[in-house]
Amino acid sequence: MSKPEYGETWVYEGIIGAIPGLDLGLRRALIVQFLGFETAVLVLAWVYGLPTAALAGTVAVAVATVGSAQMVLIARELRDGRLPDAYRRLVFGSNVATVLAVFTFVGFVTYLFVFDPAHNETPLLETLFGTEPPVLAVGIGLLIVWDVCYRVSASWWAGVTALWRSARYQFPPDVQAHLHRTDRLTAAFGLLQLAFVPFLFDHLVLLVALVGHVVAVVLVTAGAHFLGRARTIDVPTNS
Repeated sequence: MSKPEYGETWVYEGIIGAIPGLDLGLRRALIVQFLGFETAVLVLAWVYGLPTAALAGTVAVAVATVGSAQMVLIARELRDGRLPDAYRRLVFGSNVATVLAVFTFVGFVTYLFVFDPAHNETPLLETLFGTEPPVLAVGIGLLIVWDVCYRVSASWWAGVTALWRSARYQFPPDVQAHLHRTDRLTAAFGLLQLAFVPFLFDHLVLLVALVGHVVAVVLVTAGAHFLGRARTIDVPTNS
């Protein structure tokens, strides 16, 4: 299979594909991603004595890794030649997922360092990293948070564009079934993000934002599914 052209990939795929002399493949890339971040999480947690950060970090690394797999699988499905070019350009070429990730990350950092310390006796930063947060551990933690934010934003954008696709185009049953698989991947990744809920019980703002996001992703992808099925084109068969 030839490599996808520029404008038909997520940023994650573009970075992996741009490394000179390196052709990992999806499985190896995911293993490297998981082991690299997880090793950093466990080593830093051991050095600084941060068991809660180790648990939360492991969950975040797992969610980000599954998100990477989800993104690549969706991209492969959407590069199917039966789908409109305008749809692929909207999903990948617009880079909206990256813009959404920036806003998501900035919102989280603002909450973490400004809003949370002013409104909670035990801020999330202190819960994870103690009263004197180690700089290196916090830095790696924020890098992992960015990783998660990008994949969360990509899942949201995949859902929104799926709804637009179902409203804009009609497809025969076989193509519609193909698209439904991508929508299920998007919804499943949204539900996986609920793994963060146990860490947010004392942080209502983040909890509401997370659950609201997951519900929105599921509703949007479900809407894309049912609208696409209702607008499926009947293809006559030869008798």
